[in-house]
Amino acid sequence: MDGKAKTIVWFRRDLRIEDNPALAAAARDGCVFPVFIWCPKEEGQFYPGRVSRWWLKQSLIQLEQSLTSLGAKLVLIKAQSTLEALLECIGAAGATKVVYNHLYDPVSLVRDHDIKQKLGELGISVQSYNGELLYEPWEVHGDDGHAFTTFDAFWDNCVHMQNEPASQLPPWRLGLCAGSVDGCSIDELGLEDESEKSSNALLGRGWSPGWSNADKALTEFVENHLCDYSKDRLRVAGNSTSLLSPHLHFGELSVRKVFHLVRMKHLLWSKEGNHDQEESANLFLRAIGLREYSRYLCFNFPFTHERSLLSTLKFFPWHADQSHFKAWRQGRTGYPLVDAGMRELWATGWIHNRIRVIVSSFFVKFLLLPWQWGMKYFWDTLLDADLESDILGWQYISGSLPDGHELERLDSPEVQGFKFDPEGEYVRHWLPELARMPAEWIHHPWDAPISVLKASGVELGLNYPKPIVDIDVARDRLIEAIFTMRGKEATARATNFNGTDEVVFDNSETSEIVGNPKAILREKLPCPTSSSHDQRVPSLQNSKNVILNRKRPMPAEDKPPLRDNVHNCNHNGETSKTDDDLRSTAESSSTKKQTTSSRTSFSVPQAVSLPLKVKPFPECESSGLKLPVEEEIDTEETSRENRAVGV
Repeated sequence: MDGKAKTIVWFRRDLRIEDNPALAAAARDGCVFPVFIWCPKEEGQFYPGRVSRWWLKQSLIQLEQSLTSLGAKLVLIKAQSTLEALLECIGAAGATKVVYNHLYDPVSLVRDHDIKQKLGELGISVQSYNGELLYEPWEVHGDDGHAFTTFDAFWDNCVHMQNEPASQLPPWRLGLCAGSVDGCSIDELGLEDESEKSSNALLGRGWSPGWSNADKALTEFVENHLCDYSKDRLRVAGNSTSLLSPHLHFGELSVRKVFHLVRMKHLLWSKEGNHDQEESANLFLRAIGLREYSRYLCFNFPFTHERSLLSTLKFFPWHADQSHFKAWRQGRTGYPLVDAGMRELWATGWIHNRIRVIVSSFFVKFLLLPWQWGMKYFWDTLLDADLESDILGWQYISGSLPDGHELERLDSPEVQGFKFDPEGEYVRHWLPELARMPAEWIHHPWDAPISVLKASGVELGLNYPKPIVDIDVARDRLIEAIFTMRGKEATARATNFNGTDEVVFDNSETSEIVGNPKAILREKLPCPTSSSHDQRVPSLQNSKNVILNRKRPMPAEDKPPLRDNVHNCNHNGETSKTDDDLRSTAESSSTKKQTTSSRTSFSVPQAVSLPLKVKPFPECESSGLKLPVEEEIDTEETSRENRAVGV
């Protein structure tokens, strides 16, 4: 391989050899030095939870085997600094280039930008590629070059873009760069503690991590289950969805491959006039679009892991009640469907997307707990924990998005239970204390006659809790909180005409955008690199101070007695240098509480062990593609609901 380029291939969440642009580019240029760097210190508050680390470990084992079979061994490094580890690899291999695929979460945006700049200053060529999305965030914008803030406008633009994303075949052979570094074994990375191994062993009964297993799961779903997706996806029990979300999060699957396979089915069924199957493909493609949109929002508004996209929510009087937070985590709220979902999450690391919507809505609307707490708990416990999707989902539920749930909307867990678990099978499975309750009463046992409770062995307040908050009380508290929020917002608007908060808008509504502050992308900074595909960094630009009134329709049966259903934004943005923009919005809330423009900042309580006796992880659990809209798109809901983003 003398005379050919020597390239460091930096693997992150792209743990596959097929359609991996960074790996393919390095293989074409010469010999490669594949490396995965585990730096817990840099993960900060977003250090992965137990089940997520288990998946990462299994995926790395398969990637290591695959690369070895192609001629290049994967080097595993546990480091205190990713930059120092990369420099060590560059020196050992005599490499002159580093390649990697983009990430879009706020922590990665900061780290990758710093590493690219510092390597460039040392004369090392750095090239980065799109291995995660159909289109880069800076490629999708309105006619005026501004970013979208509603999903429909974003996705409609994507599907009408002319340049079709193309997949790349995997390399058939890799040349390994000579040189060695002080690497470690997969066990020495520390992804799995000894105390966690017995619990993690149960995960292997239901899941098969790794890129080759992901490819099999995709084929199985597309060929055998996609056709019934439109009707099966609403079942909260059993295998009713694709099971692909962990594979997508860790980059074991190429989203381009998923998109093309499903789109081909869509075209075939459309030609055949099979409307039900065509609708199934449409819904799944839309789910892919929501995953794209989660990255798009995090890139354009990298403060969204800390603050609501709509600035109105900064005035919301959250109730930071630790006892309610604990009851929600432990599945002891007294609402069976909510409790069943939370116990399944703790036992398996997984819950159906519809259940994610229900438990998160209860968290925000019934308990008035800050959505940041729920987002962090999902990150700590979900097998498919994905920061961008979690941010999008929780902001959607909390009314923080222009096209999200109305903050006023309060869905009854009892009604949701009869709709999505009519026979109570799901509740009985995860709440054995209610296993003998008749279906008529299982979703509201507090209303059951004493005779029914006795016959079922249920003692409310003893072996199953009474509701921690009455639904009518919860509705009154929510209405009061909304009025308080709007009063504080009006006061702040009257006394602070020169505010500096970010303001977002939907630039598809041209009648409202004149003079509005708009989120745009600053041209990429000069950086020593030879790739035209390198990642850009987000920025915000100001304009005049304008009130944005956004009124979203609400189904009549869900409307509370409120006259004002308007989200108002009346703040200016603030132009700053690119590095300052990136750092000020992307640093974790644990270190930026004093500098964030949000007036209320919450630290996330540490998770506690749950003293639950739950069944081990079953071989086939209810699951779904972790793409926010998948379970929220319900043909029985209104057209507004069909545009919504779920968890």
